[in-house]
Amino acid sequence: MATVSAVHDVASAIVATLRSSYGALTEKPVEDCSFKVAGSGELSKAQPEFLAQSKTTLSLFLYRITLNEHVRQAAHLPSRTLAQSPLSIDLHFLLTAWAASALEEQTILTWAMQQIHARPLLAMESLAAEGWQAEETVQVLPTDLAMEDLMRLWDGLEPSYRLSVAYVARVVRVDPADPTEAPRPVLATRFGYGPVADGTGDWP
Repeated sequence: MATVSAVHDVASAIVATLRSSYGALTEKPVEDCSFKVAGSGELSKAQPEFLAQSKTTLSLFLYRITLNEHVRQAAHLPSRTLAQSPLSIDLHFLLTAWAASALEEQTILTWAMQQIHARPLLAMESLAAEGWQAEETVQVLPTDLAMEDLMRLWDGLEPSYRLSVAYVARVVRVDPADPTEAPRPVLATRFGYGPVADGTGDWP
C-alpha cells in the first residue's frame, strides 16, 4: 500500500517507463519526443506549455478515478476483522500524442501502446516514492472508451482533439487514513468460582 501520493506515483511510473524505454532505443520511432504527466490546468489552454519542450510529446492525463468494483463488493462480505481496509481505486488515463505530422503522431502513439502491451505490470518497487511494498504491482490495461465519451471529454478541455487511447491502472491501494490494529480473536473464556453476594450487596 502507499500514501496519498499513490495516484501521482503511478502516473509518474508509467511516464518514466516509457521515457526510459525510448531513451534506450538505438533507432527511435520519431526524431525527438518528450513524455509528460499532464494535469487538468495544463490542458485548460489551447496550446499547453509542455508542447514547447520538443517537436513531439506523449502526455498522460488522469481524467477519472473510480473505486475498484471487485474490492468494493468484497468489502460488504462478513469479516472477522474490524480493521480499516485500504482505499482500493482504479485510475483512468488518456494517453495522447502531440505532433506536427500524422506520421509522427501515429508512430509514437503506436510505439507507446506496443510498450505497455509488452509490459502491462508496473513494478512499484522501482519508484523513488516511499510507502510502496516490494511485491506490489499495478496492472495497466487498455480500456474501451466510447467515441461519444471521448469527444465529450475533449469538449471539456481547451485544446482541440488529439489522437488518444484510454488505459486503466488497477488496483491502486492507499493506506487507511487512520490505521487501527484489528482486535485479536477470542480463543478461550475463563470463569472463576467464589462466594456469591447476598441481597444486601455484602459478601457472606
